[in-house]
This record gives sequence, structure tokens and C-alpha cells, in this order.
Amino acid sequence: MMRGVMSEQDAESSVPADVLTAAVREGFARAGFAEADVPGGLSVVATANPAFGDYQCNAAMPLAKAVGRAPRRIAESVIAALPAHPCLGRAEAAGPGFINLFLDDAWLCKQGAALGTDPRLGVPRTGRGRTIVMDYGGPNITKPLHIGHLRSPNIGGALDRMYRLLGYRVIADSHLGDWGTQFGITIMGYREYGDAEAMERAPMEELERVYVKSYERSRRDEAWLTRCREELVKLQAGDAENTALWKRFVALSLEELDRIYGRLGVSFDLVRGESYYRDRLRETVAVLRERGLARPSEGALAVFLEDEKLPPCIVRKSDGGFNYATTDIATVMSRVEEFQPDRIVYVTDERQQLHFRQVFAICRRLGYDTALEHVWFGLMRLPEGTFSTREGTVIRLEALLDEAERRALAVVQAASPDMPAARQAEVARAVGVGAVKYADLSQNPQSVVTFTWDKALALDGNSGPYLQYAYARIAGVRNKYDARFPGRDPETEPLRLSEPVERELLIRLVRFPETVRRAAESGKPSIVTDYLYDLAQVYSAYYQAVPFLKAPAGLRESRVRLGGVTARVLRRGLELLGIEVLERI
Repeated sequence: MMRGVMSEQDAESSVPADVLTAAVREGFARAGFAEADVPGGLSVVATANPAFGDYQCNAAMPLAKAVGRAPRRIAESVIAALPAHPCLGRAEAAGPGFINLFLDDAWLCKQGAALGTDPRLGVPRTGRGRTIVMDYGGPNITKPLHIGHLRSPNIGGALDRMYRLLGYRVIADSHLGDWGTQFGITIMGYREYGDAEAMERAPMEELERVYVKSYERSRRDEAWLTRCREELVKLQAGDAENTALWKRFVALSLEELDRIYGRLGVSFDLVRGESYYRDRLRETVAVLRERGLARPSEGALAVFLEDEKLPPCIVRKSDGGFNYATTDIATVMSRVEEFQPDRIVYVTDERQQLHFRQVFAICRRLGYDTALEHVWFGLMRLPEGTFSTREGTVIRLEALLDEAERRALAVVQAASPDMPAARQAEVARAVGVGAVKYADLSQNPQSVVTFTWDKALALDGNSGPYLQYAYARIAGVRNKYDARFPGRDPETEPLRLSEPVERELLIRLVRFPETVRRAAESGKPSIVTDYLYDLAQVYSAYYQAVPFLKAPAGLRESRVRLGGVTARVLRRGLELLGIEVLERI
């Protein structure tokens, strides 16, 4: 291997994938190969099988076709030219031209020890100096949240926390649906069917009830539908009575949302509904007309997007009203004005993909260069079909959380009957809500989720409670150590690799930073859940395979210390997912 010196920045990096990618790039360059000749570029990825190294680069194969050389010879020449770095123990060519990379054991131990004291656990500040506006968790108001409303705040909240850890300035905005067609229907329903006593006792249930009755009537009674539309127009025109009703509906809805989101551990920097931007809508359409982007179409105004191979996007309806596209364009303009973000990320369900492609295309035509991204997720369904508030086929999100806590409490009471009742309730809350959140986040977000109670409330296997328990068990080991060896500090002993499973565990621990970054950039919290479950399983195998407290002095401290690092990573990973950890379950 050619000896050399990497840049100071690379030398200080604690992210193995970054260090090894830099080393491989330099090795290719020194061997006379241009990265531009590699289809797809150079990359180093973690391996699943340690027989093929800890990391691997496959660039020699696609490069071989471009330069007319055998991929195995390319791999061997690159390995000979690799620069020295404490991170890299050895490299070998394998098969037709794979470059297998093995981390140095001493470096592994050093990085593992650093994870035990670093508050960031090695996660790089790749977003330092950059701003992201996160748009998630904005349901239509006046309706109780059902379980389909879990995904946006749950996925969005996890990504929000990951971006903050990566150093971004994050502005989380819950863009509520508080202005639109449903208010004409709700106002008519409230006037015709409203029950004042029910409104005081259970306002959200009452608003939902009158909305459903009014909507059902609008489907069979054209005159009723016309009156609903007239009430909406009056509201949009500032009618005092309708505005007062609307403000009351919004206030009641926000109280309910704050309470439910509080149970989920979700909070926002801003809560700005569609109504916040309503005074900008005429101006937005005027700008589109002035720029020649919007033109008349069958009485409406539309932006035609043939170049983007998208259907026309209506920005003013034939009756003079505005729609979601107009509001979202105005919202982009406002956010860029106020926050100068580098990126705006929307977390919504799959049904809005076309909508956002149209909105983003129009914003690009207006000259906005802020990166606009739609992180979409699959719908949550019941086994018998989709949810519908209008049809009354919903399971309330609060009912799900209540049931989760009830089931968790039964488990806690059976396992720890001597635990004080208040503590049992506290543990049950954390475990129950954690089970619900993890069951959602552990799915590929773009998959359709079929809701079942057993899956949502799983307390074992790949679940939130399993990981909470794994953390609590490690905390218990440390407590036993402190009781048996008072005055001793395992942190004063170096980490040692005496068993292969210890190396396996350290490899996984040092991959935490790149896992967080990959999950955030791909919009997939499931990458973190997969990582945490794998980490907990490897630790469990380690705990079962070797003695801890009965090991010889020095080795005993190393193992307790390694367990402590594992606990820190589990804790931070669960916190990123919005799941509480407990010292005892």
C-alpha cells in the first residue's frame, strides 16, 4: 500500500464511510484513473457480511469498460495507491474486482471510546449554516385526528430531529387546512344540526358529526350544496357571523391538536394554516399573469406545464376562487422572503405527488432556486379499505394511543407488580406510545400500511418496546457494576477486542453517524429503526456469549464500558424517533 497523507479534514473525520471514500478517491487518482470515468461515481458502502470487509467499493467493474482494463487489475492498482489513514487497517482485491476495506482495530476502539463522551455521537454537522423549512403534520381542522393522521407528524418529526442533529437550522411549520370548502359545509351543518350542549362537552366530536351530516346531505341535495358554497363565499368575503364561527372552530381544533400532538411528543416552531396566506393569493395570481405564466382556460386561469410533461395547473377557478396550488405557491414565496431557506421539505401522503410536481415546476419558472422536496408516504389503510371521515369509517388516533397505554400497563403490572402505580402508568405511557410510533416508523415510508391492532401495538420483536427494554437492560448492568465495585470507573479502562462479537458491535456503533445522515437525506426513518434493531440484537448476542461482571479486571470494565456506549447510541437513536427511553421497565 502506498504511504501518503490525507487532508487534515479527512484525518479528523469520525465517519468511516467518509474517510474511506476520500481514501479510495485518492487511490484511484494516484493510480491514474479519473472519477469522471466511473459510471455513477465512486462510492464506499458498508457490507452486510464481514467476510467481504467492513466496507466495499465496486467502482473497478464499471470503470473497466470505460478504460479497457481488467477490473481486478484496476482494483489491485488502486489498493497499492491507497493513502495511509489510521482508520484503514487493510484492503484487499476480491472476486472480479471488488475492493474490500477493513477498519483498523485500534482506530475502532478509539472511535468507540469517543462515542461514549461525544454529545453528538460523531454525527457530522453537514447542515451547518443551512436552513430547512419542514412542512408536516398539517391536517384539515374541525375533525378529530384518526390513525391515518399519524404518519405525517411521526415521519416528519423524526426527520426534523435528524436534520437538527446534522446541524441544520430547522423551521418546523404545521400548515393546517383551515381555509377551504369544508368550512361552508361545516357552518351549514352546525347551524342546522348543532347541539350546544354537545359542543361544550366534546367539541371536536360534535363538529365531526355535523360535518358528516351536512356532507351527506350535500351529496343528495343540490340546493343544500349551493347554500354551503354560498356560506363559504361569505366567509371568504369577511362576513362577521361566519368569521366568528370559523375562528371558534379553529380555536377548538388547535386545542385538540396541541393535546394529541403533545401525547406524541411532536411540536412545531410555527403553526400557520392556509388562512395565513389568503391575503397574498390575488397578488400571487397577478404575478403569474404578469410573467406570462398563467392564461385563461375555460373561464379559469391555469399554468400550462407541457415542457415538464405535466397537466395544466389551475391557479384561479372559474368562480374566481383560489385553490391549494395557489396557496402553496404563495406559501413558497412567503417562506423564501422570510427565512431564505436552502430547502423546503414537504411530508405528506402519496396522493399529493402530482400537486407538488406542478407547484414546484411553477416556482422554478418564477425563478426560485430554493430546493423544493416532497417526501411522500404511503397511505394507512384498514384491512377492509381506506379511512373516510365523510363516510364515518375511522379509528380515532386518541383511541389508538389509549389502547396502546392500556395494553402496555397490563404488561408492566404483570412484570413489575411492586412498582408504584404512578410509575407503572408512566412506564405504560412511554412504552405504549413508543410502540405505536415505532410500528409506523419501522415501515418503509413509501409502502402502504395496513393497520391492525396487533401490529401497531407489538411489544416484542422488531418493536419500540423491545429497544426500550434493551436500553433498560444495559442500564441495569451498569447499576450492578456500580453496586459490586463501588468507587471503580469503567471509563478509565481502554476498550479491548477480546472476542469477534465485540468487533461486530463496535463496527455497528461507529456506523451510527452515517446511518442518521442517510436516513435524513433519503427521508426514511426506517433506516434508523433497522439499524437500532440490528444493534440491539448484536448486543444481546454479545451479552449472552461472554461474562461481564465475572470477567477479569480490565476486560470486565471494557465490556461494561462498551455496553454503556451501546446504551448511549440506542438512547439517541430512539430520541431521534421521538421515543422515550426508560432506565427501568
